Amino acid sequence: ILFICGGAFDGLEKHIVSRTESSGLGFGAQVLSKKEKSENIFRKVIPQDLVKFGIVPELVGRLPIITTLDELDEYSLVRILTEPKNALVKQYAKLFQYDDIELEIADDALIAIAKRALDQKTGARGLRAILENTLMQTMFDAPSRKNVKKVFVTADCVENQTAPLLLDDNGQEVPAA
Repeated sequence: ILFICGGAFDGLEKHIVSRTESSGLGFGAQVLSKKEKSENIFRKVIPQDLVKFGIVPELVGRLPIITTLDELDEYSLVRILTEPKNALVKQYAKLFQYDDIELEIADDALIAIAKRALDQKTGARGLRAILENTLMQTMFDAPSRKNVKKVFVTADCVENQTAPLLLDDNGQEVPAA
């Protein structure tokens, strides 16, 4: 049986800091910057910290593995968009392919999607909403327009919510209807 507890343990870091950091005075004291102090202090958590925090010892004893997660960075979010077998970009490409339309998302657009997810603090779960928002109207309009063979998404489409480019067989932009 796999049991996973996840969540924000607000205040737990105080217990970890009080256990791990000794305050010192004088020339031999170790001085840490605020950045060094704040770098994922949860990596140093031990079961006793959880008990001091207020979690029932019987429950802590039944959780043999305690681990922490780091926040996803821009590079990781772009990889999530493109690399897995069922990646979001592949899913949307398949949806357009049903209507014989190729979907191409520029690298700078993928980075813009990742940046927006980081700014919104939605992580990987927010990627779908951002991509959906960018492609929603195009998913309805492009199949009904003749001559559209390719949808090209740029960073401008993501950042300024402009419509993706609709291109014909020759790579020329299809005029608006």
